[in-house]
Amino acid sequence: MKLNLSLIAIVSICILSCKQNEVAHGEEVFAQNCSTCHNFRTNGIGPQLGGLTEQVTEDWIRKFIKDPKAMIDGADERAGVLFGRYNTFMPSFAHLTEEDINGIIALLKTKQAPPKKQFKVDGTELKDPIPAKIEMSDLVIDLKEVATIPASSDEGQKTRICKLDFRPDTKGIFVVDLRGKLYELKGNGPQMYLDMAAEKPNFIHKPGLATGFGSFAFHPEFAKNGLLYTTHVEKPGSGVADFAYPDTIKVMLQWVLSEWKTDDPNAFPFKGTSRELFRANMVHSYHGVQEITFNPLAKPGDEDYGLLYIGVGDGSSVEMGYPFIAHGKDKFWGSILRIDPSGSNSKNKNYGIPKTNPFNNEVFAYGFRNPHRISWSMAGQILASNIGHHRVEALNIIEAGRDYGWPEREGTFEMRYNDDMDVVHPLPPDDAKYNYTYPVAQYDHDEGNAISGGLEYWGKSLNALKGKYLFGDIVKGRLFYVEMKDLKIGSQATIREFKLTLNGAKNTLVEMTGEDKVDVRFGRDHTGEMYILTKPDGKVYKIVGASLIHS
Repeated sequence: MKLNLSLIAIVSICILSCKQNEVAHGEEVFAQNCSTCHNFRTNGIGPQLGGLTEQVTEDWIRKFIKDPKAMIDGADERAGVLFGRYNTFMPSFAHLTEEDINGIIALLKTKQAPPKKQFKVDGTELKDPIPAKIEMSDLVIDLKEVATIPASSDEGQKTRICKLDFRPDTKGIFVVDLRGKLYELKGNGPQMYLDMAAEKPNFIHKPGLATGFGSFAFHPEFAKNGLLYTTHVEKPGSGVADFAYPDTIKVMLQWVLSEWKTDDPNAFPFKGTSRELFRANMVHSYHGVQEITFNPLAKPGDEDYGLLYIGVGDGSSVEMGYPFIAHGKDKFWGSILRIDPSGSNSKNKNYGIPKTNPFNNEVFAYGFRNPHRISWSMAGQILASNIGHHRVEALNIIEAGRDYGWPEREGTFEMRYNDDMDVVHPLPPDDAKYNYTYPVAQYDHDEGNAISGGLEYWGKSLNALKGKYLFGDIVKGRLFYVEMKDLKIGSQATIREFKLTLNGAKNTLVEMTGEDKVDVRFGRDHTGEMYILTKPDGKVYKIVGASLIHS
């Protein structure tokens, strides 16, 4: 009898241990593949998943993970409702193993639905904040494929290319893959210039849609000083953060801004050393430090010459229930920063605070959820796209010291971040007292899901594009433009859609990539000509034609 009891105890311990291991594996898989869009507290890009296993069967979860689009097309009721609510497909995760899916399901079983929150309903909720639809214009652009970036994974998207820019001295074009590699486009194809994963032992590119090797910027005098700047993600606790929040709040990862120095600017691949300028903790995996750039119009002797602009998202702090982390003239998160990399008057002495910054710190402007891309107009305006939460995508003119509203505002609407964040409201009657600066162009989620910040066309060969700012929607791959002359603080420019052809044949980015989620990005070379990047297939296209074709 004692032996039987001992055996039962041993078996029970083994079963418990196996379940714990399965849940631990599920946590790892969930963090790497699901946490960008889902959590167990609030709705975000996708629905919160607490209590899911009490609502649907394990078989339903398995099928949805493997092919959500097939379930939507097959008229599954729940899948259809989710698509109607979030207006986008979840990508297929068919590459996950049965062990991975079992782990996710085991994890989901441990997560109860959050307490039902009683939202204040006052009849002002706007479920369609911008009823007017974006109209198709007569503009047609023609693309030519110029490169295919090497696949960095055989799971999901082949690449995660996110930025194209050029080196100021040689004019060489560079493209970065979030999974860790910076390439130069050469005559015989893309050649790797810098391997972040090889240089930084704690480098990670999961979890998240935008974690990894985030951005790069060559110093305007790279030919003389050999300085290159990058942002990348590391594991939590990899270093002491210069920007941190209360230690009772979990850190999912850290973003790092680095300066790289080479004694031979002509060396290929890059050969040199790096130093850390700053490190920041993040609550979650999205809305990080995805943009760094220098003012391309600044000349030696100008106040702005050599100053680095940095776009910092809110680190998901608002959605995760910590709105106090972002939004403020002294807040790192949710801000556009401006620093002097050659200075030393910052708190950590690794960089400088320009004397003309508005708040005597790094912050240049604030109130952003995710200032995803920063660029300049030919007239000297700073333009920044801001990826919205659940309703509105925005383009802003950035001026020093201004407050752009998030999380109190999303676009030209009120966001009640302590209430139902799935809806927005009209601006309150006393809005003027807050002195928020609103977008100069915006669209809602009837039209797309996430703005892909673009650029003003600076080239000379395509007259039909002159005076236009080209951008698009990251998810749906729709292509838009606004007229630069219409961009004015205090008013809304009309957004128009344009068509494209590839080598003269009509096409769409969805058709070209074969994916429902296009993940489109824009770039510009030293002549001002523009490029379009698509992550799923690693393609780099140049815009080689533009015409007005009346239908």
